[in-house]
Amino acid sequence: MTSANSPSPHGQSPLRTVQVLGGGDARSSAHVRSLAAGLAARGVLVTVCAPQEAEAAYDFRGAGAGHVPVPRSSDPVSVAALRAALADADLVHAHGLHASFRTVLALGGRRATTPFVVTWHDRVPAEGARAQFLRVLERRVMRAATVVLGATSELVDLARRTGARDARLGAVALPGRPRRPAGPDGAPLKLRAEVGAVERPLLVAVGALDRDGGYDVLLDAARAWRRLDPPPLVVVAGEGPLRPELQRRIEREELPVVLAGRRDDVTELLAAADLALLPGRRAARSVLAQEALHARVPLVASDAGGLRELVGDAAALVPPGDPGALAGAVTRLLADPARCEELRERGVRQATGWPTEDETVAQVLSVYDELTQPRPMR
Repeated sequence: MTSANSPSPHGQSPLRTVQVLGGGDARSSAHVRSLAAGLAARGVLVTVCAPQEAEAAYDFRGAGAGHVPVPRSSDPVSVAALRAALADADLVHAHGLHASFRTVLALGGRRATTPFVVTWHDRVPAEGARAQFLRVLERRVMRAATVVLGATSELVDLARRTGARDARLGAVALPGRPRRPAGPDGAPLKLRAEVGAVERPLLVAVGALDRDGGYDVLLDAARAWRRLDPPPLVVVAGEGPLRPELQRRIEREELPVVLAGRRDDVTELLAAADLALLPGRRAARSVLAQEALHARVPLVASDAGGLRELVGDAAALVPPGDPGALAGAVTRLLADPARCEELRERGVRQATGWPTEDETVAQVLSVYDELTQPRPMR
């Protein structure tokens, strides 16, 4: 049995774990990469089941894990491939609702003998028939899991109400983003010049251009910012299915917004910003929120998805889906340098209380130990 202090005590075989990932969410993918590296360093054998594109983006093999390509699908072929990958696992750990549901299908009757851990990073918002379908998946997954690790207290409470036998708050650290080599002192100014924000405020948002991102609200708010002198420039880093629709609206309404696509310098772009924006409804352990506070960039965000638990009083939180509130909060901060500095200082203090990657790995490994230790005979 492995532990954080002794990879394989008493000559026992290393613990064999399989991490199951859907591959569509940057937060869970980065978390699995960090977790795989930490577990492998402690002597745990780790296999990551994820789509090939997730391996290409996050290099699980480079973290010391094996990789089995499994499509992000619940069709019989994909489930069979996942079932084969789980055959020799001592413990299975799935991340996110869809990956967890596929794992339930793949484990089948083995759930009675193989510990099954689920990390619930966020709840997928939906309406109508899709919402009913997702709630069915949630109940199936929560009741099947041996332990559910919720990224927020809100998710832990929801897991318990949905039927989880054992739901706990699970530490999810902000994985270290690879930084580009340090440039000259004028690098932030050069980056601002590149995006067109030399003599105007720069507002930065990061995320997938989808329905959950709140970019319709962001564009509504941007109409109000056109009246400011000088008007701030909003740069959105990310891609997604809504890009054509958003771009048409930006051009039609002449909004001060640039869709910058995927960038490999998000950390530097954020550090050059005057404010960071998080307008979406899904923000439980937002990477942008954490990076903004670490970078001492004031954050304006939707008060949704457990974000308040993450940032405390270190951000300006507004009601989700309210463009007037978002526009007003940004306008007030741009006119109040003292308030911005206060948020910067609060952000630094808030970030010191977040779990480190080592602490996250240690907590997960303690759960693994608990679930795989032989139980004394009665």
